[in-house]
Amino acid sequence: MRIVILGAGKMGSWLARESSGDHDIAIYDTDETKLNGLGGKSITALPRIQEIALFDPELLINAVSLQNTVSAFEKAVLHISKNCIIGDLASIKGEIAGYYEQSLFRFVSVHPMFGPTFTDMKALKEESAIIISGSDKKGAWFFSTLFERLNVNIFEYSFDEHDRMMAYSLTLPFISSIAFASCIDKGAVPGTTFSKHMRIAQGLLSEDDHLLTEILFNPYSLAELDRVTAKLEYLKHIIRERDHEEMETFFLRLRENMLSREGVYE
Repeated sequence: MRIVILGAGKMGSWLARESSGDHDIAIYDTDETKLNGLGGKSITALPRIQEIALFDPELLINAVSLQNTVSAFEKAVLHISKNCIIGDLASIKGEIAGYYEQSLFRFVSVHPMFGPTFTDMKALKEESAIIISGSDKKGAWFFSTLFERLNVNIFEYSFDEHDRMMAYSLTLPFISSIAFASCIDKGAVPGTTFSKHMRIAQGLLSEDDHLLTEILFNPYSLAELDRVTAKLEYLKHIIRERDHEEMETFFLRLRENMLSREGVYE
């Protein structure tokens, strides 16, 4: 397929390199310096948006930052044919679903549940990706073939199901790390567990502010935050009362909860 990727950031450049062996790939970014080193025999660097029309893509994949996804689509679709499929890799689908509905283009919407911050992008076995139901078959085939070659597990959800799931998969660990980071004391003597949490929090906070904000602003995040707050209040009650019996019951429930998911996250 002839494919244009919008955005030469970490995910856009990774996708261009991974796909270039099987497809004709071009990549465009408003920051021309990001294209340095990407162009060559297998990847065409497009320094101007008008050059997308000359490449005549069959698939346009939007890999720009989340807050710019819709505006990037609005500018780029002026340079593609109506037969071109448009696609995104966004972590939260939100307004993107509405954009697809009004654009009348065929679409493929995907969320790779991995990224350069925490993942070895050369070893993706057992990682996961979501393809949104209702995506165009040809566009879904492109991503399915890529993920299967990389041994990535593929799941299918609707737009709404995806965003609900992200409140659990992303918001829950995010708010846990944010709570930890907000309570760090300079005078702490770090143990092993503290150091591991520190590395996770540092990795999270190295992400783009807009990405973190959009994920936390997911409409379903508040319900997840309420659930965490309720559990912490319950734990605080047990500690305040020094209730050993209740604490044992609490730990037992936690272990049963983890055991019921054993194998799912290994």
